[in-house]
Amino acid sequence: MSADWFFLKTGFFKTHKTIGPLSEPDLLSKITKGEIRPETMLSSATKTHGQWIPMKKIRAAMEHWDKSHPQSSGAL
Repeated sequence: MSADWFFLKTGFFKTHKTIGPLSEPDLLSKITKGEIRPETMLSSATKTHGQWIPMKKIRAAMEHWDKSHPQSSGAL
C-alpha cells in the first residue's frame, strides 16, 4: 500500500466527507480501530488510479482487517 490514501466517511444524512491523505501506518491504524471497514470506500492515486473502491476489494487492506478483526473474517 502507498502513503497517499483517502477514504469516504459517511456523516449525518448519509453525506460523505473525504478524509486524507493518510500514510500507510495511519490507514492501517484506522482499519485496526474499525474506523475503516470493508465497505468503506478508499482511493489512492497510485494503487487505485484515483478510483473509489470498497476496502474489501483491496487485498492488503483486507488481510490487515482479517488479522485485526478475526471474529469478522468470512462474515462479509
